[in-house]
Amino acid sequence: MNLLASMRYLVALNEHKHFGRAAQSCHITQPALSNALRALETEFGVVIVKRARVYVGLTYEGERVLATAQRMLRDNEVLLQELRSEEGDPRGHLRMAAVPTAIPMLSRFAALLHQRHPGIMPAVLSMSSQELETGLESLSIDLALGYTERMHLPGIKLTAWPQSIEHYFLLRRAQTPSSDTLRIGEPIAWAEAGKLPLCLLTPDMHNRAIINQALREAGVPAVPAIETNSVLTLALAVSIGTVSSVLPGGMVAAVRSHRELEALPLVAPEVRTPIGFMTQEGVRPSRALDAAVAFLQTPQWREQIRLHSGALDG
Repeated sequence: MNLLASMRYLVALNEHKHFGRAAQSCHITQPALSNALRALETEFGVVIVKRARVYVGLTYEGERVLATAQRMLRDNEVLLQELRSEEGDPRGHLRMAAVPTAIPMLSRFAALLHQRHPGIMPAVLSMSSQELETGLESLSIDLALGYTERMHLPGIKLTAWPQSIEHYFLLRRAQTPSSDTLRIGEPIAWAEAGKLPLCLLTPDMHNRAIINQALREAGVPAVPAIETNSVLTLALAVSIGTVSSVLPGGMVAAVRSHRELEALPLVAPEVRTPIGFMTQEGVRPSRALDAAVAFLQTPQWREQIRLHSGALDG
């Protein structure tokens, strides 16, 4: 039995919650995955997977094996990167994730990081805040970009690098398209914005909770015309339809080339949300993660943050 491979299959099963999809992600057949997990149970002398016609979860012992598997796989990746990298030339995978509205910022970071270190292969994932917490806890993601004030993991300390204090804008079609890029218009009150047909993220997203709270403070209900879990849908629905949306500066910056749109700063109340990168404290970083953390503290990246997030004063 290949212990490391079997541990990888267990981690994949926990991630996908489905035998077939887990096997597909590992590029093996479902019987091969099941046989490997049974061999793992024989090796440790415990039942790891609860038996049913479909996946229903892991046993208590299985959860303990899973935690070890996650640490083993991460330690293996760290070791591989140390062996394959040279001084000033880090090589290896880097799993990064962001809340949906911070995906433009993370995508920009990944592209510039790869430009700086071509040997790093970033994976950019979109996750809810809860999924970010789970990923940081399980070490399945190396670097998270999200709401630093929200992230609290029992028994686990996080290291955070503040990036931006996000401001919020009403995004809508302009009555008259500008000659070049998206126009930043005059401020609008949340109470007025709440009366418009809005396309908003689904209630399970923390961004939606922020918007709901602002609308409650403004005395209007949050009753969207369209709900979605896709930030692309937010922008497209405004661009091609009759709805508006509420977006942070980082998202507005991503659609600046759409001259038919305009963004109005939202006021009364003033809503400001800290966004930052986070990792689990006390965990040995990979060479790729070390390089990423070094880059996010450079003047080059800080200038990107200034220009493409927050109040968009740049």
